Amino acid sequence: MGSVNDPVNAMNVALVSEHANPLAAVGGVDAGGQNVHVAALAAQLAARGHGVTVFSRRDDPSSPVRVETDGYVVEHVPAGPPSEVPKDELLQYMPAFADHLRDRFLQERFDVVHAHFWMSGVASLAAARTTGVPVLQTFHALGSVKRRQQGSRDTSPATRIPHERRLCRSVDHVVATCRDELRELYPLGLAPSRASVIPCGVDTSLFRPLPAQRNGRPRLLVIGRLVERKGVGNVIEAVAALPGVELVVAGGPAADLLDTDPEVGRLRRLARDLRVADRVTFTGAVGRADVPALMAASDVVVAVPWYEPFGIVPLEAMACGRPVVGSAVGGLLDTVVPGVTGELVAPRRPDLLADVLRSLLSDHARRAAYGRAGRRRAVATYQWSQVAAATEEVYASVADQVAATRPRPTLHLRSGASR
Repeated sequence: MGSVNDPVNAMNVALVSEHANPLAAVGGVDAGGQNVHVAALAAQLAARGHGVTVFSRRDDPSSPVRVETDGYVVEHVPAGPPSEVPKDELLQYMPAFADHLRDRFLQERFDVVHAHFWMSGVASLAAARTTGVPVLQTFHALGSVKRRQQGSRDTSPATRIPHERRLCRSVDHVVATCRDELRELYPLGLAPSRASVIPCGVDTSLFRPLPAQRNGRPRLLVIGRLVERKGVGNVIEAVAALPGVELVVAGGPAADLLDTDPEVGRLRRLARDLRVADRVTFTGAVGRADVPALMAASDVVVAVPWYEPFGIVPLEAMACGRPVVGSAVGGLLDTVVPGVTGELVAPRRPDLLADVLRSLLSDHARRAAYGRAGRRRAVATYQWSQVAAATEEVYASVADQVAATRPRPTLHLRSGASR
């Protein structure tokens, strides 16, 4: 694995992230871990000497066509109306997205295209048919899992799972973020020889231990997007069995919009029904730079989603030296080491969650030990520089394999294409 200043070979990389723009503010219903992942990966690849362009759908008429940031470029693709559209309604615009990508891939030679989320894969695969560029896929979430967990409440397009099955069989390589994801992908037709596991990362310079700035009753922290599957309601149910424990819920809309948010309303009603509303505080959206202090002011960070493709919050908590109690699902099975950096519980089991939290909150020494171990694990295994180094090795391998078997058209390269 090369050093930060010694990449495998400088490449020109296209990252396609149709709904998760790296420039977007994180915390909305469709803006979360994928946005963070794409932004951090792009910046780290650029720091290693690669040319990086992120293609994301234009959702604001005032957005410039191209934005340079952190060493890479974001290009806003005209596909559908230049306004916010729920991601589950974006499939209809993917043909236009693919047409734009195809034109760009014929203007500028990209060594690899890395699609993030299934709709990005659909567009990238269509664009690559005539350009020959290798396509790698990271799903970030799977329709098969969502359908199993949400049933009739799943709002994904009906064709999502067939599209994911086709991607597993057709892309040149799949980069999964955890081992559990591979177990879901193999039945969809993914060959083990065309798959790698590379986790998400964490910025260990931003997310770092800070001195606690509080004294008082035990405090739990939940942070992230406020959607039902994140299990915030289960944490509130657990708090009802933990007298004297307070819960801070960070994320969702801006503080002045909390009163109009449906999910916040549902959670507040639950807290009132359980008679814990006086111990549950909603902060609204929190800037990333403010998260370490928020974590330092908590005794335990809780992340108990019903399902989770990876889960960045547990990593951020570990990097901040905080113990984590999480669900035994998805990426948390890889990141959280029970009895070392935190504890794992079955999802949707507030009774078990309350038992684990009660034990951990009563043991300061164990919490401190988990926090120290979590910080060590985050630094040793999950820094974004390590993630980028592993990713570029996969890019180089796939590009070499494809170059040996698939001819590519002669392009009229535009100025700057060899960045």
